Amino acid sequence: MREIRFLISLLLIILPFQHLKSEIIIMSKCDDKQDEFLKNEYILNLDELIMTRNYIYKEKTYQKYRLTDLSVKKSNTYARNIYEENGKILTHKHGYPQFYTQILFEIGKPEIFMKTVLNDEEGISKISNCEKIERFKKES
Repeated sequence: MREIRFLISLLLIILPFQHLKSEIIIMSKCDDKQDEFLKNEYILNLDELIMTRNYIYKEKTYQKYRLTDLSVKKSNTYARNIYEENGKILTHKHGYPQFYTQILFEIGKPEIFMKTVLNDEEGISKISNCEKIERFKKES
């Protein structure tokens, strides 16, 4: 009985400390092959498994997209769920089972890739390069 109490006490002490550390990676000053931005950054929260992208279009790019879609905003933020696989971080699949896209990050590298899959044929293309990468280990 004492052993069970000890184990339960130990678990109650250890479990809360497992989530006290988290890592956040901020990739900023990211260029783009197609568009121009005043601000383009990706925030990867590896504890909550969420990628947040914040961007502000330059006027020329904003007007280009505004011509065909009136819902386009000059600045925007969106979030996607992420997961880690083989040292790479991927957003969850966006699209249909036969055709989907994912954003792909390699930990510690400034490049951002788009992974496209069509009928199990995979293609990867570089979509951005970030000038600044900051890693924060949050402890509470």
